[in-house]
Amino acid sequence: MPPSSAPEPVEDPGAGAAPDAGASYPPDAGAGAPPGEGAGDSPIAPPSWAAPGVTPLLAPGPLAIVRPRNLVMAAAGTAVGGFLVLGRLWIPPALWWAMASAVGLGAAGNAANDCFDVEADRVSHPLRPLVVGTMSRGAALATAGVAGGLGLAAAWWVSGRLFLLGLAALVVMLVYSPLLKSRGALGNLAVAVVASLPLVYGAAAVGWWRAGLVPAALAALLHLARELVKDLEDVEGDLAIGRRTVPIALGVNAGYGAAAGILALFVPVSLAPWAAGWYGWRYGVPVLVLDLGVVLLVSRLARRRHDGVRAGIKLAMAVGLLALLWERI
Repeated sequence: MPPSSAPEPVEDPGAGAAPDAGASYPPDAGAGAPPGEGAGDSPIAPPSWAAPGVTPLLAPGPLAIVRPRNLVMAAAGTAVGGFLVLGRLWIPPALWWAMASAVGLGAAGNAANDCFDVEADRVSHPLRPLVVGTMSRGAALATAGVAGGLGLAAAWWVSGRLFLLGLAALVVMLVYSPLLKSRGALGNLAVAVVASLPLVYGAAAVGWWRAGLVPAALAALLHLARELVKDLEDVEGDLAIGRRTVPIALGVNAGYGAAAGILALFVPVSLAPWAAGWYGWRYGVPVLVLDLGVVLLVSRLARRRHDGVRAGIKLAMAVGLLALLWERI
C-alpha cells in the first residue's frame, strides 16, 4: 500500500540509467509520436505481423509466449530438488514426470498472463508474440489451457501431493497479472514463492519435500529481487494500464532501494547454511563467489541503474543450483 504522504514522482528508468530529476509520468501524449499520431489521435492497432517499428526478422515466433529459457530453469530446479533427496545425478520416472509438470504449468502461466498484459507490453515489451501478432489471443489461451492440463496430469501421475502443489502454483500464476501484479509487493512475493517452488516440487516427487525448503527460500530472495527489477523496467507499460507496482506506488527510488535491499539480504542468508554446518565447503566456496557478484548488482542498483541486473540474477540462480549439486552429489 502507498504511504499516507504523497508518493514521490515516478521517473522513467529509461534504458537502465537514472532518469532526469524533472521527468514525470505520464509523459507528453504527443512526445515522440510519429506524424499523425499525436495526443489527440485514437490508438492505431499494430500491423497483423508486427508492432510499429518491428521488422519481420525481429518478430518472435509463437514459442516465445511460454518463455522457453524460464521453462528450462524450472525443469532444472525440479531436477536439482530431486537430486538433493537422491544424492546422485539420476532421474527416476517420478522426477521426469515432475519436470514435465513444471514445464507445462510454467508454460500455462506465462501464456495466460501475456493475454492480460497486451496493452502494457505494447510499451514495455513490444516484441512479445501477442503484440507483434505472431500469435492470436485465442491461440495463447488454448496454449495455456493445454499446457496447464498436461502439467496437472503429469503431477497427478506422480502423487496427489504433487498435484495439489501444482494446482496451487497454477492458480497463483493465473491470477498474477489480472489480480496480484497491481498489489505491489504482494504480487512480487507471490511470484517469488511460485518461481522457487520447483526445488520443493522435485524433492516432493521423490519422497522428501522438506529437502527443498532451504534451497527454495534462498531462491525466493533472488526471484523477489528480480521481480522488483522487472517492475522498474515496466514502469511505463504498467502506468499505461493503471497498475500500482512498487516503483509506481512508492516511487522509483523505493523500487531501486527494495531490489538492492533484498539482494543485500541474500548475501548473509546464503552463507547461513554453511556457517550453521548444514552444508560444507563445496557449497560455501561457490556461494562466496556468487555473493561477490550479488554485491556488484547491489552496487549497480544503488547507482540507480538496472540494465543487466536481471541477467546477473539469473546467472546467480544457476551458480546457486550448481553449488547445491556439488555439495550433495
